Amino acid sequence: GAAGGGLTPWAVIGGYGTSSQIGANAFYTRVNVQDYHLDDYGATFGLFNRVELSFAQQKFNTEDVGAALGLGRGFTIQQNVFGLKVRLFGDAILDQNTWMPEVSVGIQHKQNDQAGLLHAIGAKSATGNDYYVSATKLFLSQSLLVDATLRFTKANQIGILGFGGDKHNGYQAELEGSVAYLLNRHLAIGAEYRQKPDNLNIAQEDDWYDAFVAWAPNKHVSLTLAYANLGNVVIKSHQHGVYASVQVGF
Repeated sequence: GAAGGGLTPWAVIGGYGTSSQIGANAFYTRVNVQDYHLDDYGATFGLFNRVELSFAQQKFNTEDVGAALGLGRGFTIQQNVFGLKVRLFGDAILDQNTWMPEVSVGIQHKQNDQAGLLHAIGAKSATGNDYYVSATKLFLSQSLLVDATLRFTKANQIGILGFGGDKHNGYQAELEGSVAYLLNRHLAIGAEYRQKPDNLNIAQEDDWYDAFVAWAPNKHVSLTLAYANLGNVVIKSHQHGVYASVQVGF
C-alpha cells in the first residue's frame, strides 16, 4: 500500500496533496504466475506531504498447489498490511538544483490469517513488522527517476508465508531499488529489484525483479503492466508472469 513501485516503496508521500493539503490513492493489483495468483488492493493517505498512512489486503491463491499440499484447490492465504511513512527531508521532484534525494522512513505491520499453517511449515510468527528507509530522486533533465530502499525484515515471501523460520529468525537487511525512464509526460518504462531473505528450510526463497510500463492519462489515474519474476515460491520454481495494477488518486 505504500506509495512507490510494485515491488518496493519510494520515499515520496502518496496522493497529490501539498504541504497544506491531504491527498489519497486507491489501487488494485493482480499478479498471475504459472502456479499461483495474488490479488492486492488498498488505499494510501498523504498528510501535508509529510506523513503517509496506508492499508493493503493481499490474497494469495495457491490454485492446484493447494490441492497437492492437501489444503484444497484454490486455498487462499490472506494478509493485511498497515503502513506508516514519514518524510525526513528533501523533495524528489522540486529540489532540482541539488543531488539531495527525498528521504523517508517507514514501517509496515503485517497480519497473516493462517497462523497454524505457517507454524507447521517452520515460520515463527504470523505477524511481523518491516522497517525501511527509502531515498528517491527525479532527475528532470534526464527524465530519470531512481530509488534505493533498505528494508529490515523477517518476512517470508513478503509475509505470505509468515515471519522468521527454522533456518533464520533474525532481522536481515535487504536491498531494493527502482529505475524509471519518462518517455513523455504520460508514459514511463522501468525496472525494479527486491532482495529477499531465505528463512525456511521447506521453501527456498529467491529475489524478485520486474520490468514495467506505466501510463498516466492524467494525474488522477495510472495503469501499470509488468513482467514479474518471483523465482521459487513454496514448492514451485521459476514462477514468473504478468503484473497489472490500476491506481486512482487526488
